[in-house]
Amino acid sequence: MSIDDAFDISVSAINAKRLQMEIISSNLANIDSTRSVDGGPYSRRVPIFAERPLSFDEELDRAQKKAGGGVEVVAVVEDKTPFQKIYNPGHPDADDEGFVSLPNVSMSKEMVDLVYASKIYEANITAFNITKKMAQDTLQIP
Repeated sequence: MSIDDAFDISVSAINAKRLQMEIISSNLANIDSTRSVDGGPYSRRVPIFAERPLSFDEELDRAQKKAGGGVEVVAVVEDKTPFQKIYNPGHPDADDEGFVSLPNVSMSKEMVDLVYASKIYEANITAFNITKKMAQDTLQIP
């Protein structure tokens, strides 16, 4: 595993967590959206993470137990949790019985996910900076 591989792995995690935080922000922004582009209430979105595919050389290193491959977001899917229903007959989006379907977004769940994602983001920035310092220290001539 070269030092470039360490940089690449940290950068892949930073990018994946940045995208996750953007998705969480979108979920929070639409927490009260009763109308979406597809019709019906907004549906919570969740990123799916997977190990980043490796090149042939990286596969050889992995076979020799030298390195992993980083991470990437392979898809963003809609959460299948049922929508919340509240009784509000005066709402423009109420059904015939007076119930309004609200998004399946939970403020507490999103905030927990956001804190978790931000901590992993910060940890990978720290790992990147430590790797950079190691590279700089290696290049210093005494």
